[in-house]
Amino acid sequence: MSEKREDFSSERSVENAGRQSSPNAETASALSPSVVREAGKKWPSSVEEFDEMFDNGEDIDHLIDWSRAVFVNQPAKRVNVDFPAWMVRSLDVQAKKRGVTRQALIKMWLADRLEAAG
Repeated sequence: MSEKREDFSSERSVENAGRQSSPNAETASALSPSVVREAGKKWPSSVEEFDEMFDNGEDIDHLIDWSRAVFVNQPAKRVNVDFPAWMVRSLDVQAKKRGVTRQALIKMWLADRLEAAG
């Protein structure tokens, strides 16, 4: 439990979008078909540019690895958890950095830990 995670896999995917992993990145990869650059498709050079493309309604399908997408529309069950005040303040700081709510941040972090735990 001492592992500290500052980022999310989705953020890393966006940050790495368009970067070539090897000199042969133009060839198809069985593990990551989304890295193949399609002719005529725009590739963002930053997260901000990706956000702008999305906000403008541009086609970003070629930037997303849909083979790893997970349907998460499951029924919710409400639970109450008590956190010390210092932890709530820290959660709020981290949530603000990412532009999400405290609840969304907690859900994302828990989902990442549960997925990593198998």
